[in-house]
Amino acid sequence: MSKIAGNEIRPGTLIEHNGGLWIAVKTQAVKPGKGGAYNQVELKNIVTGTKLNERFRSDAAVDEIYLEKKDYQFLYATGDMLTFMDIQTYEQIELQRDFIGDRALFLQDGMKVMVQSYEGRPLSVQMPVHVTLTVTEADPVLRGGTAAPSYKNAVLENGLKILVPPFIDAGAKIVVSTEDGSYVKRAEA
Repeated sequence: MSKIAGNEIRPGTLIEHNGGLWIAVKTQAVKPGKGGAYNQVELKNIVTGTKLNERFRSDAAVDEIYLEKKDYQFLYATGDMLTFMDIQTYEQIELQRDFIGDRALFLQDGMKVMVQSYEGRPLSVQMPVHVTLTVTEADPVLRGGTAAPSYKNAVLENGLKILVPPFIDAGAKIVVSTEDGSYVKRAEA
């Protein structure tokens, strides 16, 4: 086990907290106007499945559990099952879609992910931080509405609805964060 700062916890990070093994499901960096910044983390106990919301300040040290980490490639989805292949041994594993949660929307054929296992049992899947997706629908820009920067609704190729800047139109390729599904930037051609 090694110590990591509370603001270094990301989705898929496994930590030892309150005497149990917990996996970070969602994280959100919060910078309140008053007081110090903190990382709001939704944790899931890997044994019991119970969930817990905790705040970790950057000066808080937590124990990260080291697991067997292997690179896998996403092959395909069949119903609620997702199939991954070990890049070195070509061994295939199947995981429930619920195991990955909302981030399963970002899986693309051939995408490399890291599967963390504990005693041979898969515990988490770490995906790339950003993925490139195509916008299939985008609302028209409302002219003259306001001088402040505004965002408009868009639908991506995976069906996800997000907010994008007004200059993004249908057919554009954009970079999206897999952590929270937010727009990052326009993809380079």
